[in-house]
Amino acid sequence: MDSKKLFNRFEDQSVFIKTVTRPPIDGTQKAALNRKGNVLYNAGDVEGARRIFLTTGYTDGLVRVGDYYKKQGRALDALRMYWIAPDRSKSAAIIEELSVIIRNLIHEEEDHPHE
Repeated sequence: MDSKKLFNRFEDQSVFIKTVTRPPIDGTQKAALNRKGNVLYNAGDVEGARRIFLTTGYTDGLVRVGDYYKKQGRALDALRMYWIAPDRSKSAAIIEELSVIIRNLIHEEEDHPHE
């Protein structure tokens, strides 16, 4: 089986986890930003809240965004939030689900190779 050929089917999709170093923020700024992120999240602006929570590293906010993504069927986005949070129990559950999918894809490729 040619694993490179198998995974090339997914190269146009942004599926890898990217992390960045957070800028330094003092405690007062961080608290204010987290409050603003919570207000945005509660108002339904999940993406605005996500940007703030990523900037501040607010664990609970990142997990809530991950939970939202998971309910929306966006497992990879949820995994990214859980991994950054870090919430290893929630990320482990998604990793297990994804590993089952990958195993099935590999078996499917072995059974019916694409030419």
